[in-house]
Amino acid sequence: MPGSLYIISAPSGAGKTSLVRELLTVEPSLRLSVSHTTRPMRPGEEQGVHYHFVDTAQFEEMIEQEAFFEYARVFDNYYGTSKEAVLGQLRQGQDVVLEIDWQGARQLHRLFPDAARIFILPPSREVLEQRLRARGQDSEATIQRRMQEARTDISHYVEYDYLLVNDDFKRAVADLQSIICSKNLRRESQEPLLRDLLASLLREA
Repeated sequence: MPGSLYIISAPSGAGKTSLVRELLTVEPSLRLSVSHTTRPMRPGEEQGVHYHFVDTAQFEEMIEQEAFFEYARVFDNYYGTSKEAVLGQLRQGQDVVLEIDWQGARQLHRLFPDAARIFILPPSREVLEQRLRARGQDSEATIQRRMQEARTDISHYVEYDYLLVNDDFKRAVADLQSIICSKNLRRESQEPLLRDLLASLLREA
């Protein structure tokens, strides 16, 4: 059985990265697809762990080679999802999590219509702005730009299967786990695994 694909999106500052990091801790069977980006590495980030950091020339060369399932330019930086990384894991039966924006989610859904699409919301605009400011990494102009972009991002919530509010962190992680569990228990996922049991239960006495 191929693995399942989970697409998780959120506006900048909603806490998506922290939630996904914790989800991977409590659900060790999941694997995170590490995207490529041209944005600068932030303090505490590692090459190949948080992103594959490349320069613009390298990224555009990969575009020409059709190496991405999807890519987009966000805040003057490229982000893209490698075909090789995702397909390799899915073929091995590995469940994969993708952290991508709504543009990438839309493109991936065309290729993987059975993927579970999850959108994470902040509890309020005020909290979202507080979280952006708490980073201490962006200028005032950048923060205001991110707030404007957040409204655009959130307007695409209708394209997702699940909505989750990141107000209480532990509860949000538990909600994510519930989504994973629910998808794994769907008939099309369970039937191949339970083939022998089903056959024995349905066998005439």
